[in-house]
Amino acid sequence: MLDEAKRILADLIAFPTVSVDSNLEMVAYIAAYLEDVGARVEIWHDPTGAKANLFATLGPEVDGGLVLSGHCDVVPVADQDWASDPFDMVERDGRLYGRGTCDMKGFLAASLAMAPRFAATPRSRPIHFAFTYDEETGCVGAGHLAQSLARHDLRPAMAIVGEPTMMQVIDGHKGCFEYTTRFRGLEGHGSAPDLGVNAVEYAVRYTAKLLELREALKARAPQDGPFDPPWTTLNIGALNGGKVHNVIPPKAQLDWEMRPVQPSDAVFVKEQIADFVAQELVPEMQRVFPDVGIETEVIGEVAGLEPVRQNATKDLLMRLTGANSSGLVPFGTEAGIFQQLGMDVVVCGPGSIEQAHKANEFLDIDQLSRCLDLLQQVNDAFAVS
Repeated sequence: MLDEAKRILADLIAFPTVSVDSNLEMVAYIAAYLEDVGARVEIWHDPTGAKANLFATLGPEVDGGLVLSGHCDVVPVADQDWASDPFDMVERDGRLYGRGTCDMKGFLAASLAMAPRFAATPRSRPIHFAFTYDEETGCVGAGHLAQSLARHDLRPAMAIVGEPTMMQVIDGHKGCFEYTTRFRGLEGHGSAPDLGVNAVEYAVRYTAKLLELREALKARAPQDGPFDPPWTTLNIGALNGGKVHNVIPPKAQLDWEMRPVQPSDAVFVKEQIADFVAQELVPEMQRVFPDVGIETEVIGEVAGLEPVRQNATKDLLMRLTGANSSGLVPFGTEAGIFQQLGMDVVVCGPGSIEQAHKANEFLDIDQLSRCLDLLQQVNDAFAVS
């Protein structure tokens, strides 16, 4: 089984599914593999037709069952110093090297390697495979997958999101809301600032308001919150605008994000910044020139995974692994999207997040083996005796 998982992983790594590129060849490979073992496979394309989600099922056509979830896309390798071709998996010193080995094609490979056993095992509840596009750029694919599941009236009950957690059971993480705000001003000579609308200056004021809100969020932290830090965080990622010293810049762009610990914090930030823009910034800008403005693009609003008392998937995996407790992670995943669909969800997968997105990304072979062992136990737990 381990050799089969390694073979599949090598095949998956060979598909250079960087988020800016198509994943259709990899999806076709996975679809063919699952169809060969008898799975019912659905492929749902994105609006461009260049990418797709895959949803497949083994077992009876009934509600419930377990989803094995992962994403197809990987982060870029440009400007990284790799010791070998990142899209040609290399085994060395008990590790498997290649882009996506731990984040997160290792889990996909283990799930596919287990598919023949899933197919051969009598069961009353189905096993589903949900493999998405564009997780790395705002969990876009998972959002579309959720819409597809609702449209087709598919209602799984449980989900394991196989992001790298060193096979620890994780039942909580913050949300991740990402935005790009663009400022459109009026160009002019630097010697006459009152005759132009300086987009950079307004971007700076907008940024200052966000930093003010960041401090306010600390006071909104839930009592005994489980996260570290326990409050919603807000980060300024990039601020770009202007070219030379003596020209009033007509354009600026601000990239920012927040990681809510509770939905009300996201509402608070968005309402406060919208009021500031509508009541102060834009009126000032338009007193000079009417055709100016501030627009915010939602890059992604990915719900967090909320720790809850009743979680059948957590209970199952803790029993199978012998773990005494579950944990939290600081990074985001697609898990919250599945939780919002009513599923009991955990994050649990092979490898360490410390290796993700870096040059010479690797997955310990022992981690892949442990993942296979857990999936075998899950299969046995779902079997009909």
